[in-house]
Amino acid sequence: MTTYRPDKPTRKFCNEYKVSAVRLTFQPGIMIKDVAQSLDIHPFILSRWRKEYFEGKIVADERKVSKKLVSVPRKNEMTDSERIKKLEHEVTALKKENDFLKKWKRFLAKQRRQNSSL
Repeated sequence: MTTYRPDKPTRKFCNEYKVSAVRLTFQPGIMIKDVAQSLDIHPFILSRWRKEYFEGKIVADERKVSKKLVSVPRKNEMTDSERIKKLEHEVTALKKENDFLKKWKRFLAKQRRQNSSL
C-alpha cells in the first residue's frame, strides 16, 4: 500500500489512462488494491475514478489506444481449456467420492439390519 509522501510530485492522468485502470478492476479475480498497487496509485484514487466512471464524468476516446497501461497479471491465471480440464477432473473425483459414500451408507444400513435381527 502506498503512503503519502510530501516530496512526491502530484501526477496528472489522462482520461484514457483512468478508464483503462478502471476497466482492469472489472476483470474477474482482480481486486482494486492490486490494480492500484501495480499502477503505483492509492486505492482511494482508483475508487474515486470508478465512481466518476459510473457517473459518466470520465469518458475515454475509444479511437485512441493507451499503450502506457500494462494489464495486471492475475494470480494463478489459467486458460479456459486448463480451467475446464481442472473442473472436469474435480467433477470426476467428486463423483467417485459420492459413489463411495453411497456404498458406505448401504453397507451401514445392511449392518444395522443384521444387528437388529439378532
